[in-house]
Amino acid sequence: MRLVECVPNFSEGRRSEIITAIRDAIAAVDGVAILDSSSDLSHNRTVITFVVPVEQAVEAAFAGIRAAQERIDLTHHSGEHPRMGAADVVPFIPLEGTTMEDCIVLARSLGERVGRELRIPVFLYERAATRPDRENLADVRRGEFEGLREQIGNDPARVPDYGPNQIHPTAGAVAIGARPFLVAYNVYLGPATNLQVAKDVAKALRHSTGGLRYVKALGLEVDGQAQVSMNLVDTEKTPLFRAFDMVKLEAAAQGVVPTWSEIVGLVPERALLETAARHVQLRNFSPEMVLERRVRDAVQGGQSLSGFVSSVASSAPVPGGGSVAAHVGALAAALVQMVAGLTAGKKKYASVDAEMRALALNAAGLVTELSALVSRDAAAFADVSTAYKMPNEPADAAARRTTAVTKALLGAAQVPLETARACVRAADLAVVVATKGNTNAASDAGVAALLAEAGCRGAALNVRINVASLDDKSLGAGLLEEANQLVRQAGERARAAMESVERTIG
Repeated sequence: MRLVECVPNFSEGRRSEIITAIRDAIAAVDGVAILDSSSDLSHNRTVITFVVPVEQAVEAAFAGIRAAQERIDLTHHSGEHPRMGAADVVPFIPLEGTTMEDCIVLARSLGERVGRELRIPVFLYERAATRPDRENLADVRRGEFEGLREQIGNDPARVPDYGPNQIHPTAGAVAIGARPFLVAYNVYLGPATNLQVAKDVAKALRHSTGGLRYVKALGLEVDGQAQVSMNLVDTEKTPLFRAFDMVKLEAAAQGVVPTWSEIVGLVPERALLETAARHVQLRNFSPEMVLERRVRDAVQGGQSLSGFVSSVASSAPVPGGGSVAAHVGALAAALVQMVAGLTAGKKKYASVDAEMRALALNAAGLVTELSALVSRDAAAFADVSTAYKMPNEPADAAARRTTAVTKALLGAAQVPLETARACVRAADLAVVVATKGNTNAASDAGVAALLAEAGCRGAALNVRINVASLDDKSLGAGLLEEANQLVRQAGERARAAMESVERTIG
């Protein structure tokens, strides 16, 4: 199942009956799981976090916006937090199985519908923005409801992306976008008499005024306390602990000490693990050291297929072509196993029953082997990256770096070579099931053979590119020779399997 997260912010944090009605409208859409609902009296704002299948995401978000339009009148609204709409901001966030591009499509589809059906002006922001000056939410919301009421329809720069070129009289306007996971994080600096300190700290902290790159911050008075209110828009690049450390440093310069902090809504597990590791000064900490995470991986069987596809589609260099080649090989072996299973135990194929049962076991072993090579290929790439980052001077350090790079490149070539070997064995098995297997599954045997060949060819490409990076390419000559031979073998097996398939299906 391909899921996205949606975190709409509504301009109501005091009237529980309205908050409940909005939440219920969202929850009524099939597939929605409400994860969190956080309301703040001083901000007069509610943040609802839900996950939903991609196919239902627009419907769920639209239901919440419509419920807010029907119940919230911004002409009678006040609160500490900036706002321009009853449904103020509606971001989509990719989860496992989806990409940022998926979320951009959702944002634009939702924006068009809100503008057309609800007659609310819509501004696209962050990754969904259609123009650079609307990427930053603060720029989109500048002037808030009252200012936009005068600007929309009069200022060409304020023409919305969707909907009428005039403010909705009670529901205002809405910002709809796509973005990475954002952490809403607040640090308190004692009594309201420290409000100016909070404002000074926020100014030093936020990127727009020279602070941390992925931080937005305001100094506010909340419940009689001074608060530094932050949105951490990319906690991988600016982690939570760094934001807190800077708040603490800047406040200390004015003789103020943070009293406590809070997270509004949800936070990725990784962000808290990093903060804990930093606080106790753990060296070489990895999330894989966490017991519960290892248990989850074991119980759930590792990364889902949709998660793997999403990882490949991301801009990260791994998993890359080598991992994909291994994954394709594993799928080939799995298809072989399926065809063997559909053959064994059938009276019509009694003469090959034992052979098919043994073949199914061999195919299952290949599935396991190739699945392991998916992660091994990514790890081999990481070793190459680490070696290239070693110091290149003085001379003895440069020599160690050269040795490490050579070793890592040879290792990175060996892994896809193993993948190519396994893919040839999968192709061998595909020939057998194509020739002797259940004829009703002949097409599956053919697909298995073609995938095995593709996996082998893809793996061979990765052997070649790593050998090509060696200073002394003779070190990889044997690897190249074997890789080319394996490609020829895989091609021969695939052709043989397809000839059987063609004869079977006519």
